[in-house]
Amino acid sequence: MGNVLSREKREQVIALGRLGWRLRRIEQATGVRRETAGDYLRSAGIVVRSPGTWGPKSLSKAATSVTTGSGSSKPAIEVITGSLGSKPATLVTTGFLPIRAAPGQAGKRFAGVSDAYREMIELELSRGRNAMGIFQDLVDGHGFTGGYQSVKRLVRKLRGAVSPEARVIIETKLGEEAQVDYGTGPMVRDADSGKYRRTRLFVLTLGCSRKCVRLLVFRSSARVWAELHEKAFRRLGGSLRIVVLDNLREGVLSPDIYDPGLNPLYRDVLAHYGVTALPCKVRDPDRKGKVESGVKHAQMTPLKGKKFESLEEAQAYLDHWEERWADKRIHGRTKRQVAAMFAEEKPHLQILPLEPFRYYQYGERTVHLDGCVEVEAAYYGAPPGWIGRKVNVQWDSMYVRLIDPRTGELLREHLGQKRGGHRIRDEDRPKRMPQHTHQLLARAHKAGDNIGAVCDAIHHRQAEAGVRRIMGMLTLAKKYGCAACDQASAAALELGVSEYQFVRRYLERSQQAPLSLRQVDPLIRELTQYRALIQQRIQFEEPNP
Repeated sequence: MGNVLSREKREQVIALGRLGWRLRRIEQATGVRRETAGDYLRSAGIVVRSPGTWGPKSLSKAATSVTTGSGSSKPAIEVITGSLGSKPATLVTTGFLPIRAAPGQAGKRFAGVSDAYREMIELELSRGRNAMGIFQDLVDGHGFTGGYQSVKRLVRKLRGAVSPEARVIIETKLGEEAQVDYGTGPMVRDADSGKYRRTRLFVLTLGCSRKCVRLLVFRSSARVWAELHEKAFRRLGGSLRIVVLDNLREGVLSPDIYDPGLNPLYRDVLAHYGVTALPCKVRDPDRKGKVESGVKHAQMTPLKGKKFESLEEAQAYLDHWEERWADKRIHGRTKRQVAAMFAEEKPHLQILPLEPFRYYQYGERTVHLDGCVEVEAAYYGAPPGWIGRKVNVQWDSMYVRLIDPRTGELLREHLGQKRGGHRIRDEDRPKRMPQHTHQLLARAHKAGDNIGAVCDAIHHRQAEAGVRRIMGMLTLAKKYGCAACDQASAAALELGVSEYQFVRRYLERSQQAPLSLRQVDPLIRELTQYRALIQQRIQFEEPNP
């Protein structure tokens, strides 16, 4: 004991302590320092409240719960009354300084946390999990009947308390805004490779109620990113008016706070649901702090240190946690239950459209000399004047759309064709032979008379749609030689099959071995059968509007 008090002062301090006076009040009344008074009170068996802790002022009302320290034994709470009907001593919270344990309490651990649970908590802490996630797993999987405060006290003892960092709160109206982001998900075994893979965690958080939708995927793309939004809207039962997102490539092609360039597919999906995208400023994640908190909440509470055998199992575990714990929690700032706040916000969501969005693929194509663009080995005509220029193309299982890359105007819309097919409108066909077609035919006649005759027949039958086949004939003459190609063209003219495929197959067969008289008849029969197939395809490819 640092200072030694006189007998009179010592008795005065002990008497005031028995009356339930606080150390600060004792110091003001007697002039004895709080530390010295506390030492004398503890030596006299009087419970003292440590600085910075909380305790009720009197015993007029029963305490509903007491948060103790994280020592190894359960502290005893003593009520000491004065000799002349004085008020009972104030209840205090202990656990920071050594105290005298009550009889029968020696050797006991925290209330509600046994040695088996303690070992499990230490194991989960080594994996980086937080107190809430550990408590939820103990209740769900191990039949824990204690309170969250017991687990939290032990976690604080083992790890230490962390002071939260102050953040700006952005208030939003009901049904006004949602925030979306990707995070790192748990390890899940891939069915194809049999190895564990890291998943991606998609989180959509409502700005008002903090209701979250969390989905797991293995890989991401523009279509996957858009489909996750659609699934989230379906789970919520409505869509928001604004979606705040980061500048990831799946949603934003050119980041700009004033005029961002959105991914076309993502933009059209949001427009289908009546939602406007609002990308954040680059390197400014605080604008979407609510979804950042939602991502961290899922990573640190249910998913930290977990491994799953399938993506379906991981999603089911996450959905159970969302319904059992996340929706029923009391939000730290609003002090209200998330499910109750979402029940108020749900009527303000926008009504979902009757049909889901029809997803398409998109790309950039160059208009070739025949006035067509190639999409999945089929050819579709562009308007006149676009040869050599680039156009944006959107296509799905039914339609192919050509779009002006500068204005976004729809240039042409065609029905889908099978591989090798053409689709050209009559008004897009040139009224006279283009100059580049004249040049190709002149080159064909220069390579050989029979080659030129076959190319003339192709152009007469298929017009501009046959320009690619004329270019193919010139490529065969360059590859096999003009003499061999002219001989194959003569055979095609003799059989009446003026077709690029006929000439190509004839040259391939003749290059394998010289054709003898005995081999000519089987080849002619084969090519005659092939002629029927060619005629059927030519009839199918007749120009149609």
